[in-house]
Amino acid sequence: MKTVLALNAGSATLKFALYDTDGLNLLARGLVDCWGADDQHLVITDDSGETLFKGQVPNAADDAEAAIVFLLAWQRRQWPDAEFTAVGHRIVHGGADYRGPVLVTPQVMAKLESFTSLAPLHQPAGLAALRLARRASPGVPQTASFDTAFHRTMSDTAARIALPREYEARGIRRYGFHGLSYAYIASRLETFGPALATGRVIVAHLGSGASLCALHEGKSIDTTMGFSALDGLVMGTRSGDIDPGVLLHLLQSGMSEPELSELLYRRSGLLGVSGLSADMRTLLASDQPSAREAIDLYVRRIVRETGALAAMLGGLDGFVFTAGVGENAASIRASVIKQLEWLGFSIDETANIQPGGHRIGAPDSKPIWVIPTDEEHVIAREALSLARSAG
Repeated sequence: MKTVLALNAGSATLKFALYDTDGLNLLARGLVDCWGADDQHLVITDDSGETLFKGQVPNAADDAEAAIVFLLAWQRRQWPDAEFTAVGHRIVHGGADYRGPVLVTPQVMAKLESFTSLAPLHQPAGLAALRLARRASPGVPQTASFDTAFHRTMSDTAARIALPREYEARGIRRYGFHGLSYAYIASRLETFGPALATGRVIVAHLGSGASLCALHEGKSIDTTMGFSALDGLVMGTRSGDIDPGVLLHLLQSGMSEPELSELLYRRSGLLGVSGLSADMRTLLASDQPSAREAIDLYVRRIVRETGALAAMLGGLDGFVFTAGVGENAASIRASVIKQLEWLGFSIDETANIQPGGHRIGAPDSKPIWVIPTDEEHVIAREALSLARSAG
């Protein structure tokens, strides 16, 4: 049996999915959580959601390597006749060089490593998984799918930062992120509503990282993340949009560059404002005023940026929630939509609390959908296409 494996390495998790190559039918998917623990928790399910494995990945001296070696060994036991056609990887940053997925060569690997400073939480994890998979499966084509590539349809004006031209020539521009998630949602819009596929839609990818994307005819015309994954919305531990004068002030007050990086990437956002947690579930369950204040700021920023993107689109025909918070936090969805009534949206409270992919707009509302994202499917599709093209 020919298979393709998609690896989606984050800063604290490894998601993966295994597909056959005949129609990209899902065989198994799973999650390893989290790097840095003595034992990593691993759950693997089949295409119906039935648990195939649940347990620990023990003795992790090198967390990522232990997880990938364990995963590959389990896959060989489960499907002894399976043979990889390709292994695809999510790589967050493709810089200005890569507008689509690529086969990974030593030259490509070197280029991707040079982008590490642009995505310090995610790029190292993706590249570590790539190196380990290549070592574990020598001779199998390894491919890279980029979160930034989907947004290369943005206009030069939308991508431009108002600095002297010499900086733009050095690659300082707005790239956008979460592109694999948006690519999947764009590919599904016609299924959920044919008019959405050709219309003006905002997709809200709300998880520990969060962003919005303005789609027109399924293509990105603008997004809230820019040069780095720090920009835009309030996130779990990241600040989102911030006055650069604040950063200058902190540096001039004696904060070092590593301290500033730690503040912006790991100590801000929901965690920083609440002083309690970066996990939306914890904040929603808390009666602490600071938890409510963090949630209110989170929602406010989503609403504010939705208004800006709606202006760029010249109006809105639909709104989609996706990712962990977007798919599971009904109260956050309700709070956002309540403040978007001026755009023609209103929520069906009963539909909103139902699980799964479904429409949650009231009968007189413009379409509002909850659509589970599937980055691994996009990675696998691109990996298989590249492997077949390479012969």
